[in-house]
Amino acid sequence: MLKGKTAVVTGSTSGIGFGIAVALAEQGANIMLNGFGEAGAIEALRLGLERDFGVKAAYNGGDLSQADACTALIAEAEAAFGCVDILVNNVGIQHVAPTQDFPAERWDLILAINLSSYFHTMRAALPGMQARGWGRIVNTASVHGLVASTGKAAYVAAKHGVVGLTKVVALENAEADITCNAICPGWVDTPLVQAQIQARATAVGGTVEDGKRALLGEKQPSKRFATPGDIGALVTFLCSPAAHNITGTALPVDGGWTAQ
Repeated sequence: MLKGKTAVVTGSTSGIGFGIAVALAEQGANIMLNGFGEAGAIEALRLGLERDFGVKAAYNGGDLSQADACTALIAEAEAAFGCVDILVNNVGIQHVAPTQDFPAERWDLILAINLSSYFHTMRAALPGMQARGWGRIVNTASVHGLVASTGKAAYVAAKHGVVGLTKVVALENAEADITCNAICPGWVDTPLVQAQIQARATAVGGTVEDGKRALLGEKQPSKRFATPGDIGALVTFLCSPAAHNITGTALPVDGGWTAQ
């Protein structure tokens, strides 16, 4: 379905981002990976995409807290593949503390990575999409782009900002075949969440399964985690012809979290 298209996926060397990259590569898109990690492991991921799906894959390790790095990422993808057809902004970090104790430098960094990088990459990619008359932008927000939780001032502020920014870009490009949507996952089974599960299990004095039940029971009525593959499938759908008139939306993948 996406053969000949090129996708840039930020924060894609693990977790949700890599699940999205795999889903897009499976549909034939060339992939520009971005993120941090051990060089050999990232090269193995890149080669695996090329081997398993017959696509071209490249890697950019830019620090997207910096505006210039965001612009350079898009420029490098355009140089490597000729264009950027699909942009998935997924990079993100987290810090938890009460607002009065929240370190100012962590606030600044979270806003830079979780919100400003999305603006900078879209700003760089949109002219090419507009010139070609086709583009798909998917921004990974969160249920915390729709509701709040305590201790997450910067994350919640940034993710609410992502949802608003998504709507603006969608409206500005509504008459073109360029869509912009936000995905709002709840709990997703990733290595980052596994650490939280273990911490919860320790807190309740139980097994890993006890930790899962405790974590899910707080917020997610389905009592099931989403998977990176679930998120990747939704991104792929949003890039399909069937989704050409879906734009400016914030789509929860949260097991009923935001229905409460």
